Amino acid sequence: MLLDHNGQERWSARDLQVLMGYEQWRPFDDTIQRARRAVEASGLDSHDHFVGARKVITGGRWGRQEAADYRLTRFGAYHVAIAGDGRKPEVAAAKTYFAVKTREAELATKPDVTSPEGVLQLAESYLAAARELVTMKQELAITKPKAGKWDAFCDAEGLIDMGSAAKAFHKATGGLGRTKFMDRLREEDVRFLQVQNPRIPYEVHIQAKRTEVKFVAAGYKMVEQTFFTPRGMDWLADKLGVGVSALPAT
Repeated sequence: MLLDHNGQERWSARDLQVLMGYEQWRPFDDTIQRARRAVEASGLDSHDHFVGARKVITGGRWGRQEAADYRLTRFGAYHVAIAGDGRKPEVAAAKTYFAVKTREAELATKPDVTSPEGVLQLAESYLAAARELVTMKQELAITKPKAGKWDAFCDAEGLIDMGSAAKAFHKATGGLGRTKFMDRLREEDVRFLQVQNPRIPYEVHIQAKRTEVKFVAAGYKMVEQTFFTPRGMDWLADKLGVGVSALPAT
């Protein structure tokens, strides 16, 4: 937490990305957008709590570069924690932090119930808390990770690598291993991986969020690697004509 020039609490989204266990900005930015939609759904202007900013980070051609960031209010940061991947222990820690701090703030401002004004203040605080609880329950139902048939194959970011995808479709493909499974994805009836760039999917699949391409370490160099999203696995199951009996158990 930092203080701005007015002494108000602010959080850097880039800092939260690391603290909440997200290795890449793109999936964390998706989390931020879910949090913004939740704030908008509660009748508030998300721009009051998510202010666009720039942050200098390590990387790029010259070793340092400017990257997109957000300056978050406590309320905004709290909603980002709620929208985070609940399977990450860092996200659970963030949720606990904001819950504890909110409770501490409540205990520090007890109204004087000996006056009508104090009673009214207490009643309004209970009403606000009840509304927040209802809103939060609705948001959690939307944002928490859903248990599904692909969970056993997902990594910490909810993605499935080619080896795991081959295992998931092992029964449907007649036992194809990773390499032959990737060959199958380049065939004309599937047309998922590019023929000219056999490790990378066609752009349409990236745009449809069926897949993500990440750089991973391979010996002494970094190479591009394709990962399925659960949406992509559903698409592929339909494309391959896989029946329910051939899918992994939920």
